[in-house]
This record gives sequence, structure tokens and C-alpha cells, in this order.
Amino acid sequence: MILRRLSGWSTLLGLGLLPSLVMAAGKCERLVVTGSPDAPPYLWRDPQNPRHLVGASADLLQQVAGELGLKVELLYAGKRSEALDEVRSGRMDMLADAPLTLDALESLDYIHPALVQNDYLVWTRKDSTLVYNQLEDLTGHRGALSEKARLTQPFQAMAREHLQLKRLPNLTQVLQSLVLGEVDYVLAPRYAGMAMAQSLGLAADLAAFPQPIDKPGLFLALSHNSACNDPWLRGQLAKKMTELPASGLTEALLQRNLERWKAQLQQPVSSPKP
Repeated sequence: MILRRLSGWSTLLGLGLLPSLVMAAGKCERLVVTGSPDAPPYLWRDPQNPRHLVGASADLLQQVAGELGLKVELLYAGKRSEALDEVRSGRMDMLADAPLTLDALESLDYIHPALVQNDYLVWTRKDSTLVYNQLEDLTGHRGALSEKARLTQPFQAMAREHLQLKRLPNLTQVLQSLVLGEVDYVLAPRYAGMAMAQSLGLAADLAAFPQPIDKPGLFLALSHNSACNDPWLRGQLAKKMTELPASGLTEALLQRNLERWKAQLQQPVSSPKP
């Protein structure tokens, strides 16, 4: 009788502990996420619903969160610096496209590996004689890139020392500067550069060397001040990030969102409503 009674108490205790264990493993049921509103095909502001962000990073995160039983809302929080402030403060839980910087480690927990790799390529005019195989090949040539470019810190240090790079306000002006012969080459992302060249009617005039000059990762990064930031979630997200490269999903979603963005660029220009 005593053994049976003890066994019964053990069962009741186990059942009593079960809900708390479930809550510990999944206390966060909804993640509020933001990111850069001008980084297609990874993230950009939805013209149909300007309060939200869309893109390949958004689709990947939705897929991963669904597999973990989490709801995700990707919201517009202003320009990149404003989005970072919202996450640092804990008002929003996560950045979907955080570049890895030492300063940000003080307020963000990065999920490794990166959600996506944003390869930067060397672009030239098709009639150019410039040949690029390594960084030193660009020495002495005039180059340009967008002020919005997010390159790795080691590459930025090398570029300051070895390259003549001027920064222009956006990717459109960067590619136009190249076509007009104002620079000899430009650094631009593989996918965004491809889509922008086609939308500007410049695809026949430009060529990109296939080997990346820099491969900055865009990471999921949880705020230290987020109530959702716990070991279980960080571990599950890291596991999913490790599985993604072999799944083929990233490439498929990048291609789909590349076409989506190109189609949007061909629509009449209109400013998103606040």
C-alpha cells in the first residue's frame, strides 16, 4: 500500500511538473521581429501592408517559427537604426537581418549560423578590361558602393587601406555611376544587384565576377531585454539555422522573392503609407 501510495504521489508530482516544463520550453508563443525596410530580396516594406516587412528572410523565419510552434510578426520599425533601437530596448524581440558587429554583442544574442549569406560581388561594364581574381586586382581602380551596404568589419578595414571606394546614396545610383563610366567597378549584392540591373534596363551592359569579394551573414539576433530570450529558443533556432543550408529552402525563397521584388519595381512608383 505504501509503495502504491508513493507511486501515486510520484505520478501526480510528475503530472504537476509537466505544465511548468512545457511553459519553460515554450513560454514565448509570439515573436515580434523587425529589420531593415530597404534590403530586398531579403527584407523590405510590404507595399500592400506597410506596417509589415516581407522578403526571403521573413519567409524563412516564418517557416522556422512554424516548425517550432511559434507565431511571428514582422513589423516595420523605421529605418535600420530605429529598428535596432526597438530591439535593443526589448520593445521588439528580434532582428531578422543583423550584421555581426562587436558593439551589438552588448545588447543582442546572435543565433549561429547566419540565416542567409548576402554575397557581395564585383560588378563592371561588359566592355571593361578589368579582371578581378583577388582584392589587389582592384587597387588603383575607382570603385563605388551604396551607403546602405553592410560589409564585414575585416573587409571594411582592408577596403579602407587598399581600395578607392566612394559611397553613393543607394544601389540605383551605384549602378548608374558604373554605366556612365564615373567608376571602373562597383560592389553590390548578388541578388539585389541582379534585380536592380534588370529593373533599370542595364542587365545587358553589366557583368559580375562570380566569386564573392565579401560574404556578410545576416543573423537572427534576440534582444537581451526580450522576454522570449531563453536557452530553449536560442538552441532550437540554432538547430534550425544549421539544418537550413542542406534543405535548399533558402535558395528557393531567395529566387521567389527576387522575382517578387522585380515585379514590384515595375509597378508605378508610390510611397508607402506610414
